[in-house]
Amino acid sequence: MRSEVLARRGRAGGRAAVIAAPVAVWLAIGGSARAQTADYSPVGSIGLGARGGPAAEAPIRAGPAPGRAAGPVEFSFRAGFASDYIYRGTTLSDRKPAFGAAFEAAFGLAYVGATITSVRMPSQPAAEVTVSGGLRPKLGSIAFDFSWNYFLYPNEKQVIEATHMNYWEVIARADTKIGDVLRVAAGFAYAPNVSNSGSWSKYAAFGMAVDLPGAMLPPDVTATLTGGAGYSWFGNQPAASGGYPFPSYLTWNAGVTFTHGRVNLDLRYYDTNLSRENCFVLTGDPNAARGGRIDPVTNPEGLASRWCSATVVAKLWFALN
Repeated sequence: MRSEVLARRGRAGGRAAVIAAPVAVWLAIGGSARAQTADYSPVGSIGLGARGGPAAEAPIRAGPAPGRAAGPVEFSFRAGFASDYIYRGTTLSDRKPAFGAAFEAAFGLAYVGATITSVRMPSQPAAEVTVSGGLRPKLGSIAFDFSWNYFLYPNEKQVIEATHMNYWEVIARADTKIGDVLRVAAGFAYAPNVSNSGSWSKYAAFGMAVDLPGAMLPPDVTATLTGGAGYSWFGNQPAASGGYPFPSYLTWNAGVTFTHGRVNLDLRYYDTNLSRENCFVLTGDPNAARGGRIDPVTNPEGLASRWCSATVVAKLWFALN
């Protein structure tokens, strides 16, 4: 996750908060490199708290593309557009469109990758840049993905005494098939200093996917129904920033991914159980409105944000492997 000191800290009685915003796309548990083996369906990778942005649900194969001999290094690239950038239930693009691209090189079990995605966050960085690396071993029918991810936010504007949001996160993920049509996945992520806030973050998630029968679809089109749920919780901030933890919360999503050749379209519903007041505490939304429930410690002005409410997102991207 990513967090950031509130742009309105002075108005909020000197209290600080952070924006939960690891905005990397594509590579992993809901964003960073996906555990995806060559015998899995090429569509509908299960999102476990996807980092949002274009092609966030696109799978990255652990083997060569079908019909092609394996080489010493396998490359993949994707780029696309999303109507909103959702990360673990919260928008990272202020409910506006986002664009992004990702590149990965895999050699055997190991891989490295990089992504860049447009964002609209309180500190106004130029983009989010992610550098990732990891291993994708397989044990029986279970495909694992162990990754390390570093998130950078270039050209941020300084917010109070904050310097930058750059931070790193480690992720473990496992995918497997049950029967002929059902796929399941589970994952866990940990960041010791999320968004450089002084607070640790943990995230656990579970998801499922079912490939639709080809008889239900037009020729050369494949489709997968996917859904998932995750839970985020945090450690305390430093005393100088208030000393309280960011609000823990549950998020969930459900949708369908269509693929025709190299083109992919995902239509998805996202939601969380965060109140609008706790959404402001978590995100630091600069457009939050007064009139919410007042908390003398975390939200003394009763500011309320819509950045964590229910939404439907369309994503369109192309992938090269």
